[in-house]
Amino acid sequence: MLIFLLYFFIAVVFIQIFYYLGIFGKFAFGKPQTITPKKLPVSVIVCAKNEEENVKKYIPLLAEQNYPDFEIVLIDDASSDETLEVFEEFEEKYSNIRLVKVKNNEAFWGNKKYALTLGIKASTKDYLLFTDADCYPNSKDWITAMSSQFTMNKTIVLGYGGYEKKERSLLNKIIRFETVLTAMQYFSWAKAGLPYMGVGRNLAYKKEEFFNVNGFIDHIQIRSGDDDLFVNQAANKANTTIAYSPESFTYSKAKETYKEWFTQKRRHVATANYYKFFDKMQLGLFYSSQLLFFLLVIILLAFQFQWIAVLALLATRYTIAWIVIGFSAGKLKENDLKVWFPIVEIVLIFTQINIFITNLFSKPVNWK
Repeated sequence: MLIFLLYFFIAVVFIQIFYYLGIFGKFAFGKPQTITPKKLPVSVIVCAKNEEENVKKYIPLLAEQNYPDFEIVLIDDASSDETLEVFEEFEEKYSNIRLVKVKNNEAFWGNKKYALTLGIKASTKDYLLFTDADCYPNSKDWITAMSSQFTMNKTIVLGYGGYEKKERSLLNKIIRFETVLTAMQYFSWAKAGLPYMGVGRNLAYKKEEFFNVNGFIDHIQIRSGDDDLFVNQAANKANTTIAYSPESFTYSKAKETYKEWFTQKRRHVATANYYKFFDKMQLGLFYSSQLLFFLLVIILLAFQFQWIAVLALLATRYTIAWIVIGFSAGKLKENDLKVWFPIVEIVLIFTQINIFITNLFSKPVNWK
């Protein structure tokens, strides 16, 4: 029995090495990205529901972007606070702001995709750049950096949406590490020609891509997924690229409590159930191989079975994973997270298990 577990452990280690070197290495060891400015017409789209404090702080940062041809489409999704009033003030102040007022619709009540659809249809530019109401760009050249990756064929650009650092907070490190790991995955698979997701905090595509798949209609009944489900459906090897220069990043404030973050991750995991079969398979294989790696290490070392070989495989896997994650974190300017890899990885594995079990018995809450 133990010899069988050893062989199984060897197979799991090779699967992990394949992911880290064969897939994630495509992003980790890739060349730094250069920015060649383009003067494409861009509509920056922000959908907000009860975000008055955030939009007061962040919309001016969008309006002050160094870019020759852009508009900002502000979508108020039937807010019950002062969000609409703040948007109206910005509309008067900035000539390139276009305001879309969404009223509750009985068929699409509380559906962010319905609000975004109205905003996209109201936009006047050919290229759309999305961010969330609680996000802000890393530089005044954010639009330039994201739009520079468009070409005649590359009409979907996946960006990085990070979180602010908070000193002396383990939860903040866990959240940021998980964000780096997720970005490393979707960037790497995009570079491999198999894009499967993007994040609404930082995502761009040509408007025609939206209408080519009839917008969100195929998953309009799913409250979440205006970003990753759209990319999962519309993106392919020919039309998708990535943006990872520091100027292209956006940031937002991370959740303050584990419960809030856990609820957020439940939504993300539930949405992934609607990905294409291959994408669900590759994600499932990666996360299950992570779990099996730790379980088999514990069992084999507990029985001291071929412990030298087990420790050698353990060290090999950790060294490779640590290097790849280190290079990826460096590209995303999250260098302080490198040393936390062994601890945070275990926390994330058990969080994934908890999310999976919890989602089996109750549905996660979606758009506010």
